[in-house]
Amino acid sequence: MMVSQSALARSVAEKVARESYGRLVAYLGGRSGDLASAEDALAEAFLAALEKWPDTGVPDNPDAWLLTIARRRRLDDWRKEKVRKKSADHLDLVADELSAATDLDEGIPDRRLALMFACAHPSIDAAARTPLMLQTVLGLTAMDISARFLVSPKTMGQRLVRAKARIRDEKIPFLVPEREELPTRLPPVLASIYAAYTNGWMEIDGAKALGHEAIWLARVVVSLLPQEPEAKGLLALMLYAEARRSSRRDPDGGFVPLDEQDVGLWDLAQLQMAEGLLREANANGPTGRYQIEAAIQSAHVARCLSGVSNWQAVVSLYDVLERIAPSPVVTLNRSVALARMGHTDAALADIDALAGDIRMADYLPYWAARAQICADLGKRAEAVEAFTIAVGLCWSEGERRYLEERRSRILS
Repeated sequence: MMVSQSALARSVAEKVARESYGRLVAYLGGRSGDLASAEDALAEAFLAALEKWPDTGVPDNPDAWLLTIARRRRLDDWRKEKVRKKSADHLDLVADELSAATDLDEGIPDRRLALMFACAHPSIDAAARTPLMLQTVLGLTAMDISARFLVSPKTMGQRLVRAKARIRDEKIPFLVPEREELPTRLPPVLASIYAAYTNGWMEIDGAKALGHEAIWLARVVVSLLPQEPEAKGLLALMLYAEARRSSRRDPDGGFVPLDEQDVGLWDLAQLQMAEGLLREANANGPTGRYQIEAAIQSAHVARCLSGVSNWQAVVSLYDVLERIAPSPVVTLNRSVALARMGHTDAALADIDALAGDIRMADYLPYWAARAQICADLGKRAEAVEAFTIAVGLCWSEGERRYLEERRSRILS
């Protein structure tokens, strides 16, 4: 019985950490602006939960329980600081927190969006804005984030510490900015939301819920900025992907590539919503990265639903994307589309040009694309080598089986 209670406590704590971490940090840090202190207090609350819940049972409202424990920890710290500094400001903070203890009857206010805009404040180093959002809103570790941004964990940790100190010391408010300020503060917010969705889409560490959270945050941004085309473009992009989620795996958990998916499993309501958002975005002003990426997804959906090849349109859209937001990933995806048009030699030449980019060395899609294009050209040895590297990089059992099957076809 004790073992099952411990397992339940851990399961609930992990679920709350995935789904409510940012909401709790935003609420705890909102008054003082001290994100590091809020994170420390919340970490201790989670440890207390793992110690107490197996004996006392999981509370009816785990979020409120954790918030209460974290608040007590912060109040204790503030009292000690007050004695040390004899500062009236700390007394005011304690009074605010005590009065806030009675404000939870209607639930914990959601201040994540305000926190994201605080992280995107012009005073914060541009290189730290999106990583800071990923840590404070999503709870990712400095090590996880460093891998995404191709820097060492130590360097990323230092950036995050400096950014949090700046928010605290400069008293950057947790507020959604005035409308005229929003466009300049929006890009890192959108980048953070998309990073969250990408984690949820890949189901990294069971983080499927992150995808739903990212879509929710994007909806909030769209409601705040109804005339901002890129916000709508991002939401459309995520809805195109989300509409196909249930068709990505076969009944045995195996990976199903886009052109082989059962379109009957697609969520047509989400696709229609995505199409509407993309039309509105295109009518609202300049075309940006997320609008083009959404248009590419729209083209893929149209091809699969109609059965009519439109790879030339996809390549043309990637040409536009390379002009406004060039990256190795854009070049790679364009090469895959080129290969589907039959221009396999040109596609391999583009991929060969990417070989010297260090970011491609452990990028699974690069090796999977290279493997398939080499296979199409009859370069068996190169295809097998690339498939083998791709298999080694793959963390998903379903995708690993798919890659192994493709490799086996070449060897047979």
